[in-house]
Amino acid sequence: MPIPPVRFILDLRYADIPESARHAGRRALLDTLGTAVAGSATAASRILRDHAVRYHSAGASGARLLFDGRRAAPQGAALAGAGSIDAVDAHDGHRLTKGHAGVTVVPALLAFCDEMASCGGEEFLTRLVLGYEIATRAGMALHRTAADYHTSGAWNALAAAAIGARALGLSPGQTAHAFGIAEYYGPRSPMMRVIDHPTMLKDGSAMGAMSGVSAALLAADGFTGAPAVTVAGSDVADLWADLGDRWRIEEQYIKPYPVCRWAQPAVEAVLALRGTGAEPAFRPEQVRRVIIHSFAEAIRLNVRRPRTTDEAQYALAFPVAAALVHGRLGVAEIDGPGLSDPRVLALSESVVLTEDAGYSARFPAERWAHAVIELSDGRRLISAPCPARGDPENPFSDAELVEKFHLLAEPILGGARSGMLATACFAVDRTADLAGFMDAMLADAVADRQPDGAVAD
Repeated sequence: MPIPPVRFILDLRYADIPESARHAGRRALLDTLGTAVAGSATAASRILRDHAVRYHSAGASGARLLFDGRRAAPQGAALAGAGSIDAVDAHDGHRLTKGHAGVTVVPALLAFCDEMASCGGEEFLTRLVLGYEIATRAGMALHRTAADYHTSGAWNALAAAAIGARALGLSPGQTAHAFGIAEYYGPRSPMMRVIDHPTMLKDGSAMGAMSGVSAALLAADGFTGAPAVTVAGSDVADLWADLGDRWRIEEQYIKPYPVCRWAQPAVEAVLALRGTGAEPAFRPEQVRRVIIHSFAEAIRLNVRRPRTTDEAQYALAFPVAAALVHGRLGVAEIDGPGLSDPRVLALSESVVLTEDAGYSARFPAERWAHAVIELSDGRRLISAPCPARGDPENPFSDAELVEKFHLLAEPILGGARSGMLATACFAVDRTADLAGFMDAMLADAVADRQPDGAVAD
């Protein structure tokens, strides 16, 4: 008999999804696209996109690469898209998965929707929502059953397989095999290795997306792989039993800053003390020492003088110092010239990282930090305990989410295309013909540049 998630994938209707989950899906799409635009400007994205075009040739069923326009096989398009999103750590996530769903869900969705299995707006949003539902539960199931802490690619591969199974119209048996293939071939990569040694590997989602898309295509051709034990096992049955009743997409968090989620409570704490207005409570040069109290995993982010944006995103002292110097933390602060700012580097060396046992006990369901800032005039400022902003309990408003999107997208796309995408995301399920929206997501991110290099507005 097919396992319940298989029936959910194949039978879910747009009408079955409550409006709250639909709206969460629209928001997730916008947030993921904003991160993808910013990621498209990174070296990691360029390498992966060129790799996909060169080594994953389109053949008869090509898909355009996200914010690139060139074509590759669906697996290659998903690989490049997820890698571009992962390149800037500003995408949504779920606390109990300790990772990210949308980074693979969106590029896998686009890889199948472009040419191979196009659809209208209601079906597009339905595929997106079911991807989040599968990914989140697969992540929770893997963490429950595996001894090691694996990257997101180890479990979000199952979401890509699920989206592919629905898009390709697979049978229940084929869908179960797609799950099994994605679980077995998905990258069970050790997350803490890249925390300790940050590189372009990031959260493993590029390979997760490629593995999941490949799994659906292999299952369509008769390749076998069932069962997926993180889906069919009796020890995780409770996680799958509420499919269609509890909508995990509504539990995703939104990041205000493009760094690891574990660093964000500490950034909130120091900004609460400094202030973000034109008149800060103190000047950076007055800071003698910063003491961050947080949970063990956050303290593990111990890069102080990052040489690359990947190292800056998996750091704690450096983004804290950048926030204190600039009163903000955006892409410019963790990439390019921002990495060599002497004021930030000097302040980063003054940051002391201390584990708080109480905060560690509350992880991963909650992430907390507080900061102590000692000033040269003898003052000692202590923040209140701070959570990471953007959790379901303190969510971004739609207006704040749109503002974040424009901050990420406008420098690259310009105002007109960014505005069109933001509007289209909130209306995606009310759009019968998605051709224009697909073009806006898949055309070259710099197509609107003028000959002098400026971006058209």
